[in-house]
Amino acid sequence: SVLCGSRKYPVKEPFTEMLKGSLNTFLNAFTFPDKTCYPVASQNIQDFYNLVDVYMDAVFFPLLSPYTLMQEGWHYELENSSNPLTYKGVVFNEMKGAYSEPEGILSDEIQRSLFPDNTYQFDSGGNPAVIPDLTFEQFEDFHETYYHPSNARIFFYGNDDPEQRLIITHEYLHLFEAIPVQSQVALQQPFNEPHRAEIPYEVAEGQENPKAYVAVNWLLPETGDPELVFGLSILEQVLIGTPAAQLRKALIDSGLGEDLTGRGLETSTRQLFFSTGLKGVEPQNVEKVEMLIIDTAANLAINGVYPENIAAAINTIEFRLRENNTGAYPRGLVVMLRALDFWLYGKDPLAPLAFEAPLNAIKARLAAGESYFEHLIEAYLVNNTHRTTVVLTPDTSLGEKRAADERKRLDTARAGMDEQAVEKTIETARRLKEMQEAPDSPEAMMTIPTLELDDIDRETRRIPIEILQNGQTQVLFHDLFTNGILYLDLGFNLRVLPQEWIPYLPLFSRALTETGTKTESFVQLLQRIGRNTGGIRPTVLTSASRNTGKSIAWLFLRGKAMAGQTGELLAILRDVLTGANLEDRERFRQMALEARARMESRVLGAGAGIIASRLSARFDEADWASEQMGGVSYLFFLRQLTQQIEQDWPAVLKTLQGIRDMLLNSPNAICNVTIDAANWQTLQPQINDFLSGLPERSAAEQTWAISPFPASEGLTIPSQVNYVGKGANIYKLGYQLKGSTFVVNKHINDNWLWNKVRVQGGAYGGFSSFDSQSGILNFLSYRDPNLLQTLEIYNQTGEYLKNLEIDEAELNK
Repeated sequence: SVLCGSRKYPVKEPFTEMLKGSLNTFLNAFTFPDKTCYPVASQNIQDFYNLVDVYMDAVFFPLLSPYTLMQEGWHYELENSSNPLTYKGVVFNEMKGAYSEPEGILSDEIQRSLFPDNTYQFDSGGNPAVIPDLTFEQFEDFHETYYHPSNARIFFYGNDDPEQRLIITHEYLHLFEAIPVQSQVALQQPFNEPHRAEIPYEVAEGQENPKAYVAVNWLLPETGDPELVFGLSILEQVLIGTPAAQLRKALIDSGLGEDLTGRGLETSTRQLFFSTGLKGVEPQNVEKVEMLIIDTAANLAINGVYPENIAAAINTIEFRLRENNTGAYPRGLVVMLRALDFWLYGKDPLAPLAFEAPLNAIKARLAAGESYFEHLIEAYLVNNTHRTTVVLTPDTSLGEKRAADERKRLDTARAGMDEQAVEKTIETARRLKEMQEAPDSPEAMMTIPTLELDDIDRETRRIPIEILQNGQTQVLFHDLFTNGILYLDLGFNLRVLPQEWIPYLPLFSRALTETGTKTESFVQLLQRIGRNTGGIRPTVLTSASRNTGKSIAWLFLRGKAMAGQTGELLAILRDVLTGANLEDRERFRQMALEARARMESRVLGAGAGIIASRLSARFDEADWASEQMGGVSYLFFLRQLTQQIEQDWPAVLKTLQGIRDMLLNSPNAICNVTIDAANWQTLQPQINDFLSGLPERSAAEQTWAISPFPASEGLTIPSQVNYVGKGANIYKLGYQLKGSTFVVNKHINDNWLWNKVRVQGGAYGGFSSFDSQSGILNFLSYRDPNLLQTLEIYNQTGEYLKNLEIDEAELNK
């Protein structure tokens, strides 16, 4: 809400206007149980300071009005006196979606169960059942109380001038006087005995055998001790971090559930907590799961943790810290969040970043023979009475109950309105819509800082590449500084496989590193991977090939290790490629059940991605294959496969062995290596020897025929909101790619769909995606209260573009 106009930038959506014309690498805001963060990032210095200024003004001087709360939070929607009263609002619908997802509900209930007496008992995102109780006065008072520099932490990261940082922050901070702010979360007092909570979650009527979720949770000490926090982080890896971890393995081996659930170790609250459990549990087995977790913890405290698991966990955590790979998030953002784990509670913000001393202290304890992790388990799990068990039970009537409760509240509110109140409600909603549809004034738009085209560096960053050949395998080498880490991607062309084998690929690729080998169990293999590498993970890449009408599809094993451990990495890869124990039926059955449970959750939690995949599968071979391995079709396949494993394992095994024989061969392989040139000179002979040792069977690429889909379809899920999509392959409609295509798509995203689907329609998200390789253009909505209305907006997009009048400034953005 604070990003909906401010003192210096009095437009309706400064956030959206900055999105249109910024080179940001991050621009968003997110809420935690006890803080809200407003991060921005850019590699262009002018753009960065523009973003900082817009955000500073938004946070400290927003133009809050009742209409802000109506749009972003909630309001009564009534078009005329004969229509039923409804609720509308962006966050209201966002949270209705969140309250339809069992994993999210479980996460909230775990926290609520451990913190019944302080702020953490509340859902910081908002409970849709009580969001309509929020008044504008409360909304405004909250900002006035807590959005003050005395309650803020301001963080910069980068190579910009520190003096400039002080200048821009002084412009705002000097306008305030220091005040006391009572925002510290009170410590939760410990329980004298364990507590238990049972919560319903929504499932669809007729869903076959819906099952329960069970999580056992412990409140841990207050944050602030770096050695303890790092110790608990390693303990989490020891207990549940890999399929070989002893607590996780005990849970999966029990057969009492299908996959792990719970929050693991939580370090972003004032008091830490640990949580684990199972999902896919039969109701009669709930107490068995609870006792298994408690008994396994007690057994580990008494009989000890495998030293091999400890060594693997320490190496994994240390490698992760030294590599400092923050993935898609800017590094400064992740560093800030780590610092806040201590900083927000009056502790040293640098302590979570300085890992050498606490890590060495833990290693010294172990070297001295101390049962360090066993003591942690005993103190914080076994002997800890502040323990809760949270059970989510399926309820086929919950959706109807929620809808009935909401209808009752609305009918009660409507009954309490006299004719004048009804007219005021209609007029207020009409006025909100007018404001949403009205353009910002030219004067207001002039306040938004923008970059000029000349501010953009037209030189793209080029990744160095040297293309080599080793026998029948192509090798790609990238000479880059990696801090002594070897990154090795070994790929195999999936196009040699028949299309009916494609859905097996995700589980086959997991089986390579998670079923063991001819000479070691899967536990021993995972321990070896953890001790000697930074990890090996499988991934599948599919893509259309522009202008050829063909597709590419590759299975990659992506490994990384310190340069000195290259031999170990290659030895592990050799063992799993040639000797993975695919015959282990029970282990493969466990993985199939886990995959099925994860896909069931994904359908609810990633609805927009699911429908995007489903749409694209209609138009393109690569997207069809991708949907077979990660979409609704894959979920249907997994449901069938889990039965086939029980009824006809030899047929499943024959397929897995066929994939290995046909796929994992040197003529079918490609190797991608990234490390500096000096290390490459030393390591290249080892890698060449490894590649030369791969089997040399060759196979021809096969033809894949896209399975037919209906032109349009609806998929029902137990959710209070919708995910709506529409797509086409515009290349097949005769469109030729131009640079302007990307500009048009961005304009549709940031203007048409944002305003129509989100701002006016009340969905949490509305956007388009364009794949320049395949030509597939999809329109998508996220947590959307509408269906036909959203489809009509999609249908009007062409007419909108046809009649669009856009000035040069807007086009430059």
